[in-house]
Amino acid sequence: MTHHLAQLNIARMKAPLDSPVMADFVANLARINGLAEASPGYLWRLQDESGDATALRPFGDDVVVNLSLWRDLDSLKTFTYQGAHTEMLKRRGEWFDRLGEAHQVLWWVPAGHRPDVHEAARRLARLQEEGAGPEAFTFRHAHPAPAAVSPVA
Repeated sequence: MTHHLAQLNIARMKAPLDSPVMADFVANLARINGLAEASPGYLWRLQDESGDATALRPFGDDVVVNLSLWRDLDSLKTFTYQGAHTEMLKRRGEWFDRLGEAHQVLWWVPAGHRPDVHEAARRLARLQEEGAGPEAFTFRHAHPAPAAVSPVA
């Protein structure tokens, strides 16, 4: 496989992480991150010394970030929409405000490359400004990995 799938999602918190509003979210972080790491196709996720990325705030003080790398689209989709992570998705309105624009972006990176938050921010901005395309897309408007594109005859 010559490419892997990078994923960024951001969320604007309703309250600071140490508030009672966010307690269940924080209490489940390690469990959900562990499930991701044990999932087929998982490769890497952004984290600091504490084991998660909640202290990293490249999109603003009230915005948490999740940046991860997966073998392929199906692996990420299975983790995201099946099992325990789905329970958390159903509850996101308890912890996060709705954003008026795209808050998640997917893109292909060469195998072995680890995207940073600056690259991820550029991809999210591209999706917000231009819509889905090969360089920045969504689950609904996915694009194949570059190696999977058939040459034009």
